[in-house]
Amino acid sequence: MPRRVLIVEDESLLVMVLEDVLPALGCEVAATAHSVESALEALADDDRVDLAILDVNLAGDDSFPIADALHARGIPFFFATGYGASVLPERHADAPLIKKPYGQRDLEAALARMPQRPPLPN
Repeated sequence: MPRRVLIVEDESLLVMVLEDVLPALGCEVAATAHSVESALEALADDDRVDLAILDVNLAGDDSFPIADALHARGIPFFFATGYGASVLPERHADAPLIKKPYGQRDLEAALARMPQRPPLPN
């Protein structure tokens, strides 16, 4: 079964690229979101998301509230940013990060390092 990925990214072109590349890497795009609000809405039905890719800066807002929600639900995630790890708050300092611009190999390596989401309780 393919891993279901939530893409949180405000650059439409990058979303389209990820929508093309992720299936080639054995993943399914569960949902896309361009803002904190739309990402949190996508997580309302969190049984459809196995992991998430978070752009740090979403049109001036940071994605840390989404990371908090993912962490609380036990959903693995990694950040994608051009800023580097120094912009991450202490509570997410150990979160995986890929540096923009990234290529398919970078994405594939990041996905391979992501733990599987624990099974949901019945």
